[in-house]
Amino acid sequence: MSAKAISTIGTVLKFGTSANSLTELCKIKSFPQLGGEREQIEVTDLCDTAQTFVPGVQSVESMTFTANYLISTYTSLKTNALTDGFFELDFGSAGGKATWEGQYDVYVNEGGVNDAVEMTIVVYPSTV
Repeated sequence: MSAKAISTIGTVLKFGTSANSLTELCKIKSFPQLGGEREQIEVTDLCDTAQTFVPGVQSVESMTFTANYLISTYTSLKTNALTDGFFELDFGSAGGKATWEGQYDVYVNEGGVNDAVEMTIVVYPSTV
């Protein structure tokens, strides 16, 4: 019987300054959608009775990953912040991988009573 879905357990975010030097950036708690909707290019002409469109450029927004804050991890992440690099989101043995290029930055999130302190890694992709 084939699987109906895969679990997020074992998902790893990797980063490296080359495609061959990828290592786990840090343990993550959540990841964003990968990709986005395409812009629409209107191609309606006088023969059409409704607007018509063709797909345009794909929208690729910044991507936010959540992780637990530890000073050692945060300090390590700051070392390569805003450095051009290669990313991989590895879904484990059954789920495949997504790869892209870009830069990242990191900041500490707000907190409240009985909360874990978290940080956000913002990735600015330069490729799809």
